[in-house]
Amino acid sequence: MADDTDQFSPLRIKRVVRETGDAVSLVLGVPAHSSERFHYEAGQFLTLRITVDGKDLRRCYSMSSAPAEEDLQITVKRDPGGVVSNWLNDAAEEGIEIQATPPEGRFCLRDTADEIVAFAGGSGITPIMSLVRTALGTSSRRIRLFYANRSRDSVIFDEALAMLAEQHADRLVVTHHIDDVSGVVGADSVENFIAGAGAADYYICGPGPFMDTVEAAVLKSGVPSQRVHLERFSVAPIPVDVAKDSAEVTEEVVIELDGKATTADYRSGNTLLQTARMSGLRAPSSCETGSCGTCMARVVTGSARMLNNDALDDDEVAEGWVLTCQSLPTSRTVHVVYE
Repeated sequence: MADDTDQFSPLRIKRVVRETGDAVSLVLGVPAHSSERFHYEAGQFLTLRITVDGKDLRRCYSMSSAPAEEDLQITVKRDPGGVVSNWLNDAAEEGIEIQATPPEGRFCLRDTADEIVAFAGGSGITPIMSLVRTALGTSSRRIRLFYANRSRDSVIFDEALAMLAEQHADRLVVTHHIDDVSGVVGADSVENFIAGAGAADYYICGPGPFMDTVEAAVLKSGVPSQRVHLERFSVAPIPVDVAKDSAEVTEEVVIELDGKATTADYRSGNTLLQTARMSGLRAPSSCETGSCGTCMARVVTGSARMLNNDALDDDEVAEGWVLTCQSLPTSRTVHVVYE
């Protein structure tokens, strides 16, 4: 079995910044010998390996800093059921080391001069903040940001956003939506916000229902899908009927990793990535939400259905590439190759 331990590097916490009552930013020091490995693009994330109660757990957290800034920073919001997010909020302190893989992810700025229209919900502001800071510092692009939160005291980067909007009043407009005051974000709020945007790139990150509402409204307005970029923090459950269809059709999965082919019997409801893991393989993976592209592999025989795809473009899908964390087999035999 391949070991991925050498993918991780120790990063020392230089500073802990309490953003809100349930969110914290960690400023991380990158050793000089790892600086190249940890060069990142705005919108990317780190995968952390944290040991809690004797268990090694892995979670992905986006950078909220901009690449041009001296320090690398991630921001973590407490999750009521989140073991790692709660540990980072409660126990992370200056001087301790955490293990991290180099940055990954495709939720990045396109190289255009078009306006940026961004939607963030709750902790979804984290990668959006990196995009906004980078675009303001490296381009002349105009930006409009719609930021939704349950209550005013849960707004992360409230002061920082206000300062950026003041410093770049001719380019940055920030609109806050507070659910306690205005209700949950609906399609009409999205439509009003994007009115008159013209040619623009759209970036959406936040809770699943929020993202679904925004994406549907944006696409309904006529925005081409290739201009809509999504970053998901949670995994949607596999629909029962879809899992049932795969179980009735598929008998075996052939997984080719590092030049070696492994044949596995298919078990109902498992994705291709889960099938690889159950076969004792350390297949590459990271976000497991269909956003980063780390787990991509090519289907060379048979077929598979992706439940979510926020990482691959149409040409890659046409060539047979799939995100194995989001793919269920749909033929009797499926052969996938990790390249």
